[in-house]
Amino acid sequence: MLQRFLLLALLLLGGCASAPLPTPSHALAASGTLLGDGVQHRAAAHPGQSGFHLLASSSDAFLARVDLIRAAQRSLDIQYYIVHDGITTRALIYELLRAADRGVRVRVLIDDTSSDGWDYEIATFAAHPNIQIRLFNPLHLGRSTGITRNLGRLFNLAEQHRRMHNKLWLADNSVAIVGGRNLGDEYFGAKSEMNFSDLDLLAAGPVAGELGQSFDQYWNSAISRPIEDYLWSKPSHGELERARARLQRYMEKSQVQHSSYLERLRQRSLSSNLASWFDELIWAPGRAVWDDPLKVLDRGPGQAGQQLSAQLDPLFQQVSQELILVSAYFVPTDKGMTYLTGRADQGVSVRLLTNSLEATDVPAVHAGYAPQRMALLEHGVQLYELRAQPDKHLAGAPWRVRGSSNASLHSKAIVFDRRQVFVGSFNFDPRSIIWNTEVGIIVDSPELAENTRKLALAGMSPSVSYRVRIDRSAGQPRLAWVDEKDGHPRVLHHEPGSLWRRFNAWIAGAIGLEKML
Repeated sequence: MLQRFLLLALLLLGGCASAPLPTPSHALAASGTLLGDGVQHRAAAHPGQSGFHLLASSSDAFLARVDLIRAAQRSLDIQYYIVHDGITTRALIYELLRAADRGVRVRVLIDDTSSDGWDYEIATFAAHPNIQIRLFNPLHLGRSTGITRNLGRLFNLAEQHRRMHNKLWLADNSVAIVGGRNLGDEYFGAKSEMNFSDLDLLAAGPVAGELGQSFDQYWNSAISRPIEDYLWSKPSHGELERARARLQRYMEKSQVQHSSYLERLRQRSLSSNLASWFDELIWAPGRAVWDDPLKVLDRGPGQAGQQLSAQLDPLFQQVSQELILVSAYFVPTDKGMTYLTGRADQGVSVRLLTNSLEATDVPAVHAGYAPQRMALLEHGVQLYELRAQPDKHLAGAPWRVRGSSNASLHSKAIVFDRRQVFVGSFNFDPRSIIWNTEVGIIVDSPELAENTRKLALAGMSPSVSYRVRIDRSAGQPRLAWVDEKDGHPRVLHHEPGSLWRRFNAWIAGAIGLEKML
């Protein structure tokens, strides 16, 4: 009886559960815009190909997004898993408002987790006639209030971990950015406590149009709802203007205005970087790959046709010489272990860069990776774990850290036989394979593959990462972590990381929590 009463209450307070489907909308044509025509002009010399440029440094990644906002004339389509408040996010919102003021249509699709507790503040910007905001939420039951949301979770525990993990920035349906970065100071090197080492890929041409199709598929899915559906009342234009004024005052505050991070960006953004990046584009065959948004509704493992991982599988099967994996969260399944050890046994050079326990932002994930290390090493797989404090004299971005910030790997990239490369939001773990939706780009280019490979190898250097080895000197095989400190080699025989992190990882392993993260 109590359960029925609670269910009825949830249905009454659930908000959008009975709301009509929103009006579909689609990507706008690229032709007739400066970006679209500029890309088309450059692409004429490379029929059937797209242009690519790696964005390895955090400042380049931020400036690229700012430049695309300022260059857009018709549309901006933005899709993210996480949006955190901070200097960089507010700066991007400020630029988006200016773009909307000049008539650019702005569509923003974020995973429901990012709006938790911030619905009204986020929806305020949707009061602008040229800004639309939708939430991707596979679980509508009880969504309207904090109390009913938590009750709804009790009835749908199995769906709570199914998320839209995509990261996409698309301007005028002609230039896109995909990769590992969400929106937040920690993704753009602007946080004092910890910053992510990450990687984005700027793509122009036909592949950007494909990414526009992927955005439309998510935007028009029944799982994506206007944020207004979750509000008791819609924000007014007056509230938007007050929010704009508060944002303006924030940007003008002395502590923000004189931020060393924004000052560096201000100096570099006196002129757009897009023109030089466009001149340096690597033109090659490429294609966008993404999960079907309805994948999150599957009760079982999901259908292969819906999964991005199925589109990567042929590339994994064709590897014959070298495989380089960069995965912030690495939790190999039994099938993954069989594949990696089997390829290594066949003589393929298999190298993996992931987080050390001390560097990961989710220690529980380490519980799914750590028990597999000995077996991987026994078969010849080379393991590298990013340090929380790489040597600060290292010049190569994106592994550089500033000030007292700790580093944490967040990149997701794969290089196949030094020829084909994948960059996107996909981690080598069950979460990306089964539960999350993901997006990325596959490029057939030895040049781009080599550039990505060099970044990965720089991240594997002993001044940046530990190389995990098997130490047999004491008789019983044990793990050892080898790196360099101030140019001097050292060997550690205890897992780098605090006792608290080790305890968290142990608890997660004991209860199988890492499978749900």
